[in-house]
Amino acid sequence: MAKPPEPDHFPESRLESDAGATFVLESKGSGWMFYFVIFIQTAINTGVGIGAILLAGECLKIMYESLSPHGSLKLYDFIAMVTVVMIVLSQLPSFHSLRHINFASLLLSLGYSFLVVGACIHAGLSKNAPSRDYSLESSSSSRVFSAFTSISIIAAIFGNGILPEIQATLAPPATGKMVKGLLMCYIVAFLTFYSVSVSGYWVFGNKSNSNILKSLMPDEGPSLAPIMVLGLAVLFVLLQLFAIGLVYSQVAYEIMEKQSADVNQGMFSKRNLIPRIILRSLYVVFCGFMAAMLPFFGDISGVVGAIGFIPLDFILPMLLYNMTHKPKRSSIIYWVNMLIIIVFTGVGIMGSFSSVRKLVLDANKFKLFSSDIVD
Repeated sequence: MAKPPEPDHFPESRLESDAGATFVLESKGSGWMFYFVIFIQTAINTGVGIGAILLAGECLKIMYESLSPHGSLKLYDFIAMVTVVMIVLSQLPSFHSLRHINFASLLLSLGYSFLVVGACIHAGLSKNAPSRDYSLESSSSSRVFSAFTSISIIAAIFGNGILPEIQATLAPPATGKMVKGLLMCYIVAFLTFYSVSVSGYWVFGNKSNSNILKSLMPDEGPSLAPIMVLGLAVLFVLLQLFAIGLVYSQVAYEIMEKQSADVNQGMFSKRNLIPRIILRSLYVVFCGFMAAMLPFFGDISGVVGAIGFIPLDFILPMLLYNMTHKPKRSSIIYWVNMLIIIVFTGVGIMGSFSSVRKLVLDANKFKLFSSDIVD
């Protein structure tokens, strides 16, 4: 990934389309478009931050329960522990501080996927293989809502790389960097997310948990794969979630500190250090509190995908292309862009409605600060 500039040098935001064109949104005088992008970025960053803390807390809970099956600690206790660690790590100054962590996250993701796919194959071929049910929901309306929720979740998965890549294009030359970075992100996402989801669905069917490790280590009965393999996978994903939380929170930090920092003073001056510690800590505490209060990982992924990633990935690039290059209204590219905007605006609206609907339905069945993550 390309090396972005320090936070003191963020005069503009650039978004590069799939065709390789670079779009520039000046932070001054950009009007509603600038605030629209900021809103989307904030929604995505916050959603990913909440999800990362939530899953990291669950990983700690899984490790704890394997060592102490009758322990008294709840999910929100582990979320609080993760939040404290994230507050400390959040003081890493900028993207420059995360370049090695980002590379380690890639290796951890590949290692986790390899271990989990192997564990799923082992579980599916063992004599204790669980019964599998691949049937869909009986209600046609429920199937439609679930389909749009799933589209939103897939958008969130494959949109994971776009915000760091947008940030990377701030360092010229931008052309070509984002395409290469996103191509690598999509290859890794396909190899990791799809390999785990397909193998998990093959073993557990529609009873598969959003965190496949929970299915491989059921509350009742023996583990369906070697404990050492599952323990290493839990450790890998836990460390990776810390890296994910750091990378995505950095974008939010840049937005906050653009307003609070004094660019004429050093990064570690008292004038900039104290506001940075307070703002970053409050942001992480907010994400941790929301993760503990509403442990709905699948639902949060759907909402973030519908509200954030679908507009950012499928609507905004086409809109900015038409606004920047102004193709003739009689041209094919203009109407192709308009068709994509219209179609995915509808998909985003339906995805938002179905995701929020599922979140409300799940919230009615579970208490706040539940000790179990809701799929």
